[in-house]
Amino acid sequence: MPELPEVETVRRGLAPAMQGAVIARAQINRPDLRWPFPDRMADRLTGARVLALRRRSKYILADLDSGESLLIHLGMSGRMLISGDPLGQFVHDHPAAEKHDHVVLDMDNGARITFNDPRRFGAMDLLTTATADQHKLLASIGPEPLGNDFNEPYLIAAFQGRNTPVKSALLDQKIVAGLGNIYVCETLYRAGISPTRKAGQIAAARVGSLVPIIRQVLSEAISAGGSSLKDFRHADGELGYFQHSFDVYDREGQPCRTQGCTSGIIRIVQSGRSTFYCPTCQR
Repeated sequence: MPELPEVETVRRGLAPAMQGAVIARAQINRPDLRWPFPDRMADRLTGARVLALRRRSKYILADLDSGESLLIHLGMSGRMLISGDPLGQFVHDHPAAEKHDHVVLDMDNGARITFNDPRRFGAMDLLTTATADQHKLLASIGPEPLGNDFNEPYLIAAFQGRNTPVKSALLDQKIVAGLGNIYVCETLYRAGISPTRKAGQIAAARVGSLVPIIRQVLSEAISAGGSSLKDFRHADGELGYFQHSFDVYDREGQPCRTQGCTSGIIRIVQSGRSTFYCPTCQR
């Protein structure tokens, strides 16, 4: 499942083609993805101007001048692909339609945005922009890790009394938005904290130190275009490269990268998810 850096990379890729442009034609090629599309989705999108393109956790939101927002979730294999050239620098023909092109948005600037999803675990919905934060998918999500509301006092308070492992706490979307398995593993390695430690038993100073590390890991991943594992691609079809910088994730049996450490990276399973860490450096 794409995590925050991958979704943010896609959002940034879509922005030049969609933000400020009008959806000249919306084509919906099936009745549903993960769940049914809203009523008259094509009609409600056609003619609407995209005022802003933003991200909330792992969701992309296109705010429209109709007062509605198009919510997009990529799921496991969903891709938002751009064809055409909205900047007018080159001439690009639109590719032939593919079997899993489920939603196609033709913009008035010549760009075409195609949502392709072979497994159909992705989703789209239309919601009222003014009350978007109350939508069932967004209402209980915690603060954005790159925003001002996510800070050391907040995380220290959120961890107090929690008997769950710190990795599980960081994956809890009610505590912090958008973090997933890859970047939590990388964060805990840099912080020197074992993923099995109980969140409520970690000293406040160590909990607070996670905040800047989380921001650093995410910022580096966004700069690298995310991590291309299995199905993820940018909106232009290119791969992300942060996976080449992994310190622990998917490195089971390989040597720890901390200077002087002779341990190897091990893998355990927590709540059905693979966890990678160094048993010597992470306590």
